[in-house]
Amino acid sequence: MNKNKFANDLVHWYIDNHRDLPWRKTSNPYYIWISEIMLQQTQVATVIPYYQHFIASFPTVANLAAAPLEEVYKCWEGLGYYSRARNLQAAAKQIIEENQGKFPEDYESLLKLKGIGPYTAAAIASIAFNQPKGVVDGNVLRILSRIYQRDDNIALDKTKKAYQVLCDELIKNVNPSFFNQGLMDLGATICKPQHPLCESCPVQKHCLAFKNQQQEVLPVNIKKVKHQEISYITCIIHNENQEYFLYKNTQGLLQNLYGLPQFDVESPHAFEAAFEEAFHDSIEIYAFLKDVSHVFTHKTWRMHVYAARFTKPASLKLYNWSEIEQLPLSTAHKKLFKLIQH
Repeated sequence: MNKNKFANDLVHWYIDNHRDLPWRKTSNPYYIWISEIMLQQTQVATVIPYYQHFIASFPTVANLAAAPLEEVYKCWEGLGYYSRARNLQAAAKQIIEENQGKFPEDYESLLKLKGIGPYTAAAIASIAFNQPKGVVDGNVLRILSRIYQRDDNIALDKTKKAYQVLCDELIKNVNPSFFNQGLMDLGATICKPQHPLCESCPVQKHCLAFKNQQQEVLPVNIKKVKHQEISYITCIIHNENQEYFLYKNTQGLLQNLYGLPQFDVESPHAFEAAFEEAFHDSIEIYAFLKDVSHVFTHKTWRMHVYAARFTKPASLKLYNWSEIEQLPLSTAHKKLFKLIQH
C-alpha cells in the first residue's frame, strides 16, 4: 500500500464529503475538547443538543472551572458516564490553576489533564493545533485492520499501540485535522463494523481486506468482559404532601448525582430496617410498583421498586416535583418516577 496516496485520498474525500457538525465550525480547543469528551460512548445525534447547551452554559474554561458541580451535572443529565463531567471540571480547574487559563497546545501536555487519554489528546492536538498525531479508537482500529489486512486482536493494548505507530506514520505528510476527522467519518459512515459499504469507499483501492474479500471477517475484536448483575429493592418514599426523599451519592458509580434509596436486601421488611439504620427515619412500604432493569457498561441493576411513606414527620430533606426537576438525577432512578406520575 502507498501510504501517501492512501492519506491524500482520504483527506480529499473528507474535504468534499465531511459531516456537518457544530464542533467542526470552530478551532477553539475548549469546544473541541467538550465535543470529544461527549462523543465518548455516545452517538453523534445525541451529543449535538447537549454540546450546544453545554457551551452556551459554560462558554469558557474559566466558566466551567468556576461553576457549581451540580450545575455541570444538570447540563450533563441523560448523557451518562458522569465521571466525564466531573473530570471535565477538574481539568478546567487544572488549566486555570496550573496553566494560567491557557489551553495546552501539545499532545504530551494535554495528556496531563484529568480525563484526557491518548485518543482525546491526539484529537485536540490535531484538530485545534494541527499537530501530526493520529487518533486511534475503535473506528480507526477497524479501518486499519482492513486496510492492512491484519488479524491481530484489536481489543488488546499491544495491538492498539502498534496501530498508533501506523497512524502516526500515515498522518505525517497531510493536513492532520482533515486526516483524523476523515478517519472518524469513514468509520462512522462507510467502513462500518458489519456490512461495510465498500463500493462507496474512497480508499477501496488501498484496502487489502477488500482485495482479498476479508472485509466481513476483519477486524478481530475479542473482548473478555465480566458483566455483573445486582438486585436491589428500591423505594420511592414520600410524605402526605407528596414530597419525596432523594439523597446525594457521595461515591461510587453515580457520585454527586441524586437518587432513590436502594439496598441489596431480600425483603421489604429488611429494606425498612436498613433504611432506618442508614437514614435514622422510619418508613413503611405499602405497595409494589414494578421490576425495572437499568444496564450500565459492565453491570446491570435489577430494581424491585416499591412505594413507601414515612411513619412520622420526616427529619430528612424532602423535595417536591419542581425541586426534583432541578436536581441532577441518575438516569436509572429518573425513569422510576414515571411509575407514579399521572
